[in-house]
Amino acid sequence: MDDRVQVTITEGVADVRLVRPDKMNALDAAMFEALVATATRLASEKRLRAVVLSGEGRAFCAGLDMGRFAAMKEKGGNGIAGGEARDLTRRTHGIANFPQMAVWGWRQLPVPVIAAIHGVAFGGGFQLALGADMRFVSLDARMSIMEIKWGLVPDMAGTPILASLVRDDILRELTYTGRIFSAQEALTYGLATRICDDPRAAALEFAREIAAKSPDAIRAAKRMLNKLSVDPAPALLAESVEQQKLLGSPNQLEAVRANIDKRAPHFVDS
Repeated sequence: MDDRVQVTITEGVADVRLVRPDKMNALDAAMFEALVATATRLASEKRLRAVVLSGEGRAFCAGLDMGRFAAMKEKGGNGIAGGEARDLTRRTHGIANFPQMAVWGWRQLPVPVIAAIHGVAFGGGFQLALGADMRFVSLDARMSIMEIKWGLVPDMAGTPILASLVRDDILRELTYTGRIFSAQEALTYGLATRICDDPRAAALEFAREIAAKSPDAIRAAKRMLNKLSVDPAPALLAESVEQQKLLGSPNQLEAVRANIDKRAPHFVDS
C-alpha cells in the first residue's frame, strides 16, 4: 500500500499522499486497493480530526492508468481494477461497489476531508477529489469529467456528488463533452472551494484549524451535512449499470482505440 498511498498523522490531521508521481498518480489496481484500504483504516482512527488528500509530483491524479486502456484496446474486456470478471452492479461496500469505494470511502469518513489539487485531476482522478468535503486548487490546475473520451460514463460515485454541487445544465455539458476546465471555472461552477498558491499547505493549515474544534461537534456536523444530499444509493447503482453496459462494447472499444491511435473515431449507430 505504501508504494501507492502514504499517510502521516500529526495531532489528529492525516496527510494522505498519492505517491505514484512517475505515472501522475494514475489509478491502477494497486492504487484502487490502496485508496480503499486507507479510507477503511482512517475510518477507525478514533483520534482523527481531519484529512488532507493530495498527490506527489506534477499532478493530483491523471485518472485511470493508460495501461488499462491499452489492454482494453488489444484484448477488449472491461479494464476494471481487480480483474475482468468484476460485476459492477454487485454492492460490495454498503451501497457502493469496490471502485466506487475508492471515492465514496472519503465521503463516508466521519471527519472532514480536503482535497488539494494541482496539475490535473482527470476522469477518475477528478471523481476522487469529489469524495472530499472541500477542494483547494492551484490556479493552474485543470480538471475534467473525462470518461466520455473513452466511451464511458463516470462510475466512481461522482454523479451523486456532482448533482449536489453543480447546476444541472453545467453538469450535463461537462459530462457530455469531457472538456478540460480551469480552476477559475471550477470555482464558478461550485467544484472548487478555494484557489490557492499552495493548495496542500493551505489545506493542511485549514485541517489544523478544524482539528482545534470539538471533535464531537465536527463529526456530528459531517453526519448531519451528509444527510442533506438526495439518497445516493440509486445513483451509485445507476452508474454501475450504465458503465457495465458500455465496457467492452464496440463503440467503447472504438473510442479507446481511436484515442490511443490518435485518430478520429468511427462510431456505429446502435
